[in-house]
This record gives sequence, structure tokens and C-alpha cells, in this order.
Amino acid sequence: MDGYKAGMLARSKAGHDKGKVYVIIVVDDTYVYLADGSIRTLGHLKKKKKKHVQVILREYNVTAVDDTRIRRILKEWSMEESKTCQKLT
Repeated sequence: MDGYKAGMLARSKAGHDKGKVYVIIVVDDTYVYLADGSIRTLGHLKKKKKKHVQVILREYNVTAVDDTRIRRILKEWSMEESKTCQKLT
């Protein structure tokens, strides 16, 4: 089973952007195409091999999304993640 779907969040495991979180926009056999809404916009997607990303089990509807919405999705997830980390400490 392929666990990569458009709309899921993914963290980069390799490359100069290691640790950065993106939204998966397109999935094909070998690659995922990622956007963060600021540097990697919908017009300039980041192409990364599937083995170089870690899927975060959170899925959003990206059928009619724009760069502003992508930034908002990532900001909301980041805030939730920081709250979870604070509760653990």
C-alpha cells in the first residue's frame, strides 16, 4: 500500500531542507511534489523522491487551495505541534 496522498503533510528527511514540513500536492510513482506556500509555491513545486520524505498522518483537502491556504495549514499544524511538545515536557 502506498501511503502518500495529495493533501498530506510531509517532513523532508534528506537534503538542504532536512526537517522542513511541506504539503504534498501531487503524487506519482517515484516522486512527490511539495509546496510550502512561500518559497515553494504552487507554481514552483519541490520535486522529491518518496524515500526522502516522512509522511505526517494529517490530511487536508487541497483541490481548490492557494499559497495562502497552504501557509495557513502549515502554521496551524506548527502551532498544534508546539502545544503537544509543551504538554510532554
